Amino acid sequence: MERELALEIVRITELAALASAPWMGRGNKDGADQAATSAMRYVLNSVSMKGTVVIGEGEMDEAPMLYIGERVGSGTGPELDVAVDPLDGTEIVAKGLNNALAVIAVADKGNLLHAPDMYMEKLAVGPELVGVLSIDDPLKDMISKAAKALNKRISDLSVTILDRERHKHLILQLRQIGVRIKLLTEGDVAGAIAPSLPEAGVDMYIGSGGAPEGVLAAAALRCLGGEIQGRLMSGTQEEYDRCKKMGFERPCQVLTMDDMVGTDDVIFAATGVTEGDFLSGVRYLSGQRAETDSIVMRAKTRTVRNIKSIHYLPNKEFFKEKVFS
Repeated sequence: MERELALEIVRITELAALASAPWMGRGNKDGADQAATSAMRYVLNSVSMKGTVVIGEGEMDEAPMLYIGERVGSGTGPELDVAVDPLDGTEIVAKGLNNALAVIAVADKGNLLHAPDMYMEKLAVGPELVGVLSIDDPLKDMISKAAKALNKRISDLSVTILDRERHKHLILQLRQIGVRIKLLTEGDVAGAIAPSLPEAGVDMYIGSGGAPEGVLAAAALRCLGGEIQGRLMSGTQEEYDRCKKMGFERPCQVLTMDDMVGTDDVIFAATGVTEGDFLSGVRYLSGQRAETDSIVMRAKTRTVRNIKSIHYLPNKEFFKEKVFS
């Protein structure tokens, strides 16, 4: 992939964040999601690439655009796999909470896993724990191995997990083991990335979340030197059959980083929509301006760029054309 593409794709997440930010605290997660999706699609089609969406808006969010298999881009340039989550944290924006992101990842054609829209069991860690833990480890053993490798007391370890009823037993076990727990209301992608960002103060991410979000997190972690392991959770015969149809010979197999994002180059970008642990949210300034805070990363060079941009909103063609109401 051309290195210039990194700066092109951050334009995509910036506009998605700008479009969804006005919905913060309005209690309408579908409106926020549609705004982000419309904006992301709008910019995607101006980028010089022949892209195919392999991770898109699926059944869980029921958004109208950026479906799996959709062709995006200008029709010229490299053939790429595109993974998107226009708004990771629809409920977060609706309630005015923290850690909502607009997210995209691109890789050469055939590298990104076409993950079915179902839950995935996940274990994500930072560079210091790569190759140390297994998603198959009993939780107590996993925590002990992590503490030893990080030279920390178990009571000093910090584990993040989505605050869901399905995780009640895991949260209870973690408390009995004695680690510190950070519960997330939403933000599956941000949660999995956090252990690879020193400023986040998190050692591990565990639990289940969306499989598409797992692939997006894998793209970021490839750039950051972290690791994610996953396992699809086909809870019904219908989901099991869907996995088989999509080429998963053993739907319950452990999926590695190579399975999710291949071994070649990948570019990841995210822009904060609301205030977060590692990205600030959209800030409105005087004179019809807004500030965005983004991160864009490339696996090949391991370059991580933090980009703060000031946008003069009246000059944004997307808003002039009133793509969404």
